[in-house]
This record gives sequence, structure tokens and C-alpha cells, in this order.
Amino acid sequence: MHRQIQCSATVLVSAFTLLMIGAEGPGTLKAQEAPVLTGEAAFTDWNQQQPGVRHKLRVQDLPAPHPEEAVNNGPHIVARPENAWPVAPPGFKVTLYAGGDFTPTAASSSINNQAPSVPVAPSTFREPRLLRTAPNGDIFLSDSHGDKIFVLRGVGPDGKAEKISTFATGLNLPFGIAFYPASNPKWVYIGNTDSVVRFPYKTGDLVASGPAEKIVPELPGFAQLRGGGHWTRDIVFTPDGTKMLVSVGSGSNIDDPDVTQKEFHRADILEFTPEGKFLEVYAHGIRNCVGEAINPITHELWCSTNERDNLGNHLVPDYVTSVPEGSFFGWPWYYMGGHLDPRLHNPCANGSGPDPQLSAPLSSDQAQNCKRTDLSAKVKTPDVIVQPHMASLEMTFYPNTKSEFPASYDGWAFAAEHGSWNRANRAGYEVIAIPMKNGHATGEYDDFLTGFVTPTGGVWGRPVGVAVGQDGSLFVTDDGTRSVWRITYTGK
Repeated sequence: MHRQIQCSATVLVSAFTLLMIGAEGPGTLKAQEAPVLTGEAAFTDWNQQQPGVRHKLRVQDLPAPHPEEAVNNGPHIVARPENAWPVAPPGFKVTLYAGGDFTPTAASSSINNQAPSVPVAPSTFREPRLLRTAPNGDIFLSDSHGDKIFVLRGVGPDGKAEKISTFATGLNLPFGIAFYPASNPKWVYIGNTDSVVRFPYKTGDLVASGPAEKIVPELPGFAQLRGGGHWTRDIVFTPDGTKMLVSVGSGSNIDDPDVTQKEFHRADILEFTPEGKFLEVYAHGIRNCVGEAINPITHELWCSTNERDNLGNHLVPDYVTSVPEGSFFGWPWYYMGGHLDPRLHNPCANGSGPDPQLSAPLSSDQAQNCKRTDLSAKVKTPDVIVQPHMASLEMTFYPNTKSEFPASYDGWAFAAEHGSWNRANRAGYEVIAIPMKNGHATGEYDDFLTGFVTPTGGVWGRPVGVAVGQDGSLFVTDDGTRSVWRITYTGK
């Protein structure tokens, strides 16, 4: 079956290439004219990913579980070949904005079925990950394994950052960055893996003017899973500024939170006041919401999410979705469509599935003797289903303040796909563009920025962070080459 899927997708991708060649000038193909891969054909591999190819996956397209297909196929990280460069749609230009001065070592790749490490090296960044744009246009970057926050400012004649400054050091796997209040921030909040801290900030600061203040002293901490997570903690504030939403990924693939106490308050969005008082579990059953964003039109929370592994090459899809308060996305008991994971039972009726607001996890006796309840009908279907195992990381909405891209991109979202390890034929290693209409997703996504894999399957780049610059350009971090890329639209 996989061969049939691959052939169908190849035919449609080839048709798209011919359509692009026949367009009246570069970049003139409108987004809505792109061919749409649906059904089995939508499950493409990295070598079928081309900018502008559109996918639409639906719950009814999902295959039955095939755990026997589970593989450990982590990327072999290679140096970027001399002629390799990220590939964007016609009319877009990609420049190296910062970094890119890292040479991979053996430790950078998956060896003996272990997750790759992040070796210390004489490079600008150790692990460039999430990006956030300050109100004045400065780009803040979390260097997670470097335990630092950087500020990148300006664009020089060579297209590179005019200034790179270390804003803060001594953090613990920092990831999320948020400015508060939004319009005239006085603080920069940072999501460490086990806490939330904030630094005093005034617009234009390149270095923190004071020490870190611990706002949330304890979050469910570090979990190093195969594939690299789930230690990232993102932060956003609600549009009215009264709530802080912190994403915390699971500590496992499918451990039942009612049986495994370390999963308490994980795979959740946790709600706090800006001063750090815990209020409630905002949403639950979200295995790993790596990237959070507030939809500027609907003002809803959105998440870019990693789903579970080891159910087959084409299960379970990752997703990008709105996250209403009180919503339940099924993890670990169910996945999209209300499908019960065949490795688990229904959740305990007195447990955190039916009641995410429990003040403490069940005791072992309570969990062992619990009555089970079926919550499959309560599982929310994500707005945008992306391919399984792509590792969807940071997301952002376009534009921020100014639009530079063609008008057809206004209101869309972008998400970074770090790349698969639990799939025989790799997928991901790209940035996707997500069509939106009046703040609502169409359910489709486009391959937007590709080219991070060599023709022989070696991986040189792994997108992580996405942010929109004040001028409407798009910034992308890549922790394979330890780079920040900048995408602009020239129409040429």
C-alpha cells in the first residue's frame, strides 16, 4: 500500500511542478490554485515535499493501527552541502540571517537507537529554537541547550543580523518567550523546562536589566524521550492580559496519567495569573503542544502538537489546532476521531480524564480498582491534521504588523516541522503554511520551505522556530545547522 501512496503522490507533485512552470511569471500561481493531495496520496515522504504542494488529511483517511511498522529511523545529520539551501515558493528569497557556523559531529545524529545530543561547539548558537518578535522588531531567540536567550536586531547589507546580543544566561533549557504587557512590555517571561521566570524589560533592551524572578517555581520537569522531548514549555498570554497559558508535554509516549503519577499536570495547557498563581487546567489530552499562538482574528489559543508513536508509519498524525478552554484531545487513551489506542483501556471514571481539575493524582489503589468510562465522544478533532511523526514545533500567524508576502497569505499560519524518526520513509524537515479564512483553518496545509534533506536522505537542517518580523519577513530557526533563516518576498 505504501508504494501505491508514494506513486500517487509523485504523480500529483509532478503535475504541480508542470503547473508552476506554466504560470505567467514567477510566483503568479495563487495559493488556491495549488493541487490538493487527499486520502492516501496525502501521506508523502520528504522527497515528494515541494513548496506549494497542498495536503488535506481527514480523520476518515487514517489507516488502522500497524504497530509492527514501528521503526527507529532517526536522522543522520550531515553538514550542509555546498549547493544546498532551503527552497521556498517562486518569488521568495531565503537568506542566512545568523549562525550557520556549526559542523555536525557523530553525536549530532541518532546512534544506537538513542536520541541525538547537542554537543558544545564553537558556533554562534548551541541550539537555536523558539523565536518571538518584540514590539520594536527585535527577534528574541531561545538557545535551549545553551541555557541562553539571544536578541537579534536589524538586517545588514549582506542580509545578516546587524547585532546579536546575549540577553540572559543561566537558564534551564529555556524555550517559550512572551512579552508582558503586550503593547508596552515591562517583562520578558521565559519558559524553563521546570519553571517560568521573568526578566525586567523595556523596549530596546539588548541585555536584561535585572535578575530572573521565578514566577512559577515548579512545572512538571524534564522528560527526555526518544525523538528529543518533551521538555519544551511555551508561554502565551490571553488577549486581555489576565491569564498566562503554559504548555507542558507528556513525560512518555502513552503512560496513563491515572496509573503513572509523573504524568499529573502533563499533556496539558496550564493556566496561571501573570503573577504565577495556578488557576486551572485550561485544556488537556494534548500530548505535546510545543508551540502556542493566539489567533489574531478569533483570539483563540492555538497549538502545534506532537502526537504519539509506535502505531505505524501513518499513525498518529501530528496537528495544528485551535484549543478552546476545557477541550480534550484524547491523549493517552484516544486519538483523533475518538479512536481508542489499542494499547490502553478507557480512563478511570474518577481520574484526570473526566476531571482534569483534580488537585492530586489518583493513588495506586484508586487507579488499580477504578471503574472505567468511555470518553471517546468528547475527543476534539484538530483543525489541521498534518502527517504523522513530522514533529510539529513552533507556529505563528501571518502577518505580525506589516505584510510583505502576497495578500493570499494574510491571516495564514506557519509551523515548523522538525522531522520524523518513527517512520520508515522520513517526513517533515520543512516549514508548512496553513491556509485560513476569517481566522478559521480550511483543514489544508502547504509545503512551504523544504530542501533540508539531501538526495541520498541525509538531513542537514531541522526547522524549529518561526516568527514574523516587523517588516513582514519570516524568520526560521534550524537546529541542524544552528542557523536562523530569513524569507522575504521579492516577486522574482
